[in-house]
Amino acid sequence: MSPPRAASYLGTLLRRGAPAMAGVTGGLDDLEVADPAPAAPLRRMRRIAGPVEPAAPDNLLLRATRYVAMVPLAYRILAVTGALVAFLADGHGGVVPVVAVAACLIAWNVFGLTWLFRSAPFHDRAAGRLLVLDVLGTIAANLVVAAAVPQPAFAAAMQVPGKHLLGAVALLTLALGAGYGLALLLLSVPLAGLAWLLNTGVFNVKQAFAGLPTMLGVLVTATGALILLGLGTRLALAYGIRHGREAERARQHRMLHDTVLQTLETIALPGTGSSEHQLSEIRRLARAQAIEVRQAIEGADGTGALGEKLAALAAEMARDGLRAQLVMAELDADTLSEVRQIAIRDAAREALRNTLKHSGTDRVVVRAEDRDGGVAVIIRDHGTGFDAADRPPGFGISQSITARVTEAGGQARVESSPGGGTRVTLWMPR
Repeated sequence: MSPPRAASYLGTLLRRGAPAMAGVTGGLDDLEVADPAPAAPLRRMRRIAGPVEPAAPDNLLLRATRYVAMVPLAYRILAVTGALVAFLADGHGGVVPVVAVAACLIAWNVFGLTWLFRSAPFHDRAAGRLLVLDVLGTIAANLVVAAAVPQPAFAAAMQVPGKHLLGAVALLTLALGAGYGLALLLLSVPLAGLAWLLNTGVFNVKQAFAGLPTMLGVLVTATGALILLGLGTRLALAYGIRHGREAERARQHRMLHDTVLQTLETIALPGTGSSEHQLSEIRRLARAQAIEVRQAIEGADGTGALGEKLAALAAEMARDGLRAQLVMAELDADTLSEVRQIAIRDAAREALRNTLKHSGTDRVVVRAEDRDGGVAVIIRDHGTGFDAADRPPGFGISQSITARVTEAGGQARVESSPGGGTRVTLWMPR
């Protein structure tokens, strides 16, 4: 793997679960083999976790997991600062070069944290270059301090770039894999010997290996964290896919209930007019439902403010013979997210259809207003109503209204009494 593309390992880690050398393989590919006919959520998850391409936009898993590099970066800021304070407290000479090197290292790690927190998409080439610069800067810091400080201050001064070197081993292990961390660990042995040579004129082999146990412990810890990250990602993917399938199945059931089933029930109702009129009504209803199903399949949910969606819904119901009076308070167009607006609209559509089918009236009032830190939409009719104790809520109320609004973060309440009409209240937080 070339350095400019080195950071792409972080993306492939999520599909494998952990590095191959750790003996943990599989991930999303295993889940696909287990299910030869993946549902829509699985296909979307597979696209999200697809190969990392330089020209492709940032993907969800890579964006979430790149923050693992924050741990060694934050450690180096704290450790380098602590080593510098300890060095200054001992009163050694060579303060200026050590302080200058420490300031550069801390600034570099602060930049790294800023780079991770940025909102721009992740690019593996840029990350690879930064990792190469990080290793070169760490090596240069050790050599500069070794060459610039007097011999009595050498051991204490080397703790400052030494902490940065420990963090670099952890950073490479977490970002690229244990192999890269091991390579830097082995490189630290001749680096330590060269530092002794620059400061004392002697290549001290014993001292070159003195820091090896500590760095090996860092490598093992980082590798363990990498394996746990892979296993945790696999579990999260499995959990998300399973619940995504359930949510997708519920959404499809609602769509079938609100479209195809409604049309079939209308066809099955006994007619009161001429056969030609009945046929015309059935064709009109089928045409409207076909448009709605096509929009759902193609993802054309529509955009615009909640008021526009409710106005379009009122016009749609008017074509079916229900006169809906829309009362709108002043609502900010950005009050609710598009997902929550669509949930409100679709739940209101089901409530209006229930009014049309069961209430015995062709008039209804739809009111939208601010309430309790959110937006409430109330659908009120003065029809026959029903007794909730004698008539438990069916699929339309429990799923197409209540569950739909609840899943979007809101609340739904249906109140009715025989002869007193029905009130449906849909509430969404901002």
